[in-house]
Amino acid sequence: MDKEKVLAKIHAQHEHICTCTLRETAHRAVWGNGNADADIVFIGEAPGKNEDRQGVPFIGSAGKFLNEMLASIGYKREDVYITNIVKYRPPDNRDPLPQEKNDCKEWLVDEIALVDPRLIVPLGRHALAYFLPEARISEVHGQLFTYDLPDFGSRSILPLYHPAAALYNGSLRMTLKEDFLKIPRLIETLKKTP
Repeated sequence: MDKEKVLAKIHAQHEHICTCTLRETAHRAVWGNGNADADIVFIGEAPGKNEDRQGVPFIGSAGKFLNEMLASIGYKREDVYITNIVKYRPPDNRDPLPQEKNDCKEWLVDEIALVDPRLIVPLGRHALAYFLPEARISEVHGQLFTYDLPDFGSRSILPLYHPAAALYNGSLRMTLKEDFLKIPRLIETLKKTP
């Protein structure tokens, strides 16, 4: 069975067993989307309104900005894998609660294990806290970290500001674009690392 089919099976299984209470108010689970063999996995915090309705992560205005930044480094959405910490939209786009994050954790663990990316890119503070709980996005954005993480194994992490934050704060827009430009070089370096 190819990885795409295994990934679909993982999503279907977790959607069936996930105990996250957000499923009671959301329209649907929003599965991760993209290349199951991707070198890069982008991880946001939770689906928004458009994602909840269509079942695809990062398709609203933040997703369009993410697509622009991918294009700026010669990538398309089909080249990467995109997912969220929480698979259901929180009401009124509020921050996901710790229990909600925990309820969806095994789903994310299984996604990462299957895709097995060279680089994980947490987008924003909620996704960052999942991997580097003590870090502040304003202090670590654009820096590469390699850690042996419980549940995820040895991973290279590149924290970036969330595209939505850059849309609302013009000064972050250029910072995010500059940080994004580091990705191709980092991938090449990581490919040479055993």
